[in-house]
Amino acid sequence: MKTTAVLIAGPTASGKSAAALAIAEALGGLVINADSMQIYRELTVLTARPSDAEMARVPHFLYGHVSVREPYSVGRYRADAARALAEARALGKIPVIVGGTGLYFSALTEGLAEIPPVPEPVRAAAREKLALVGVAALHAELAARDPEAAAALRPSDPQRVLRAWEVFEATGRSLRHWQTHVGEPLLATENTARFVLDVPREELRARIAARLRKMVAEGACEEAQALFDLDPALPAAKILGLRELNAVHSGAMTLEAALAQAAIRTGQYAKRQETWFRHRMPGWTRVPAANGSNFVSGMLRSLA
Repeated sequence: MKTTAVLIAGPTASGKSAAALAIAEALGGLVINADSMQIYRELTVLTARPSDAEMARVPHFLYGHVSVREPYSVGRYRADAARALAEARALGKIPVIVGGTGLYFSALTEGLAEIPPVPEPVRAAAREKLALVGVAALHAELAARDPEAAAALRPSDPQRVLRAWEVFEATGRSLRHWQTHVGEPLLATENTARFVLDVPREELRARIAARLRKMVAEGACEEAQALFDLDPALPAAKILGLRELNAVHSGAMTLEAALAQAAIRTGQYAKRQETWFRHRMPGWTRVPAANGSNFVSGMLRSLA
């Protein structure tokens, strides 16, 4: 059966963006982003977004189309991806979907819970409450009202606690209730090629450290400084390196200490990504992607 879509997942710094570009060029296709940080308009360096020159080589979708000050969600991503996939079909091009956000891939391939939209006044009130009482206290209040949702969340996670709180406020039902109502997937299993890039752990750590230094040389400190006042409850506040580089700006850390801390946090994030891929994507083809391996050629051969 003809392949109608190629999906490439991998941890941060695994080389997946370059692989996706090479495969899209070889297939005459286009690239669709599935990385929750590369969607942001204001951040090109810190999110390792493909360059303008790279994006000019084949059409790219869902890169830099959202402001960091917007509360972007996986539901909105699914709607944006549906439009991008429709455009790929209209152009007669194979979409190559690439990223490191497992939840985005799940929304495409497994369906997504149909959670009603939360009215903006409810969102605003929830954000004000979080700012007033703090995430631990909000989690405690959520536990009293919605123990099922609270039990699945860390009390130190402001974004997810806020989401569970506002959904309960808006609908009167637990977020866990809505998560059981899953819609149809956008992509069928039988005619998609699905890959996960595997990089040896030590090599990935070295890539992460080198990339952080490259980011600083290319203007990451200036990008971070421009977002010094970003609301910590927004999803974009979790962008790796942002917190540490802003600590440099405020004088709380040296650049060397910030780079070391950012490398540790990025490595921890990569480990969480790998855990998701291992447990939630068991049927995907694992591709060794060490330095020097001709893994893109191998992927293309499997598509022939």
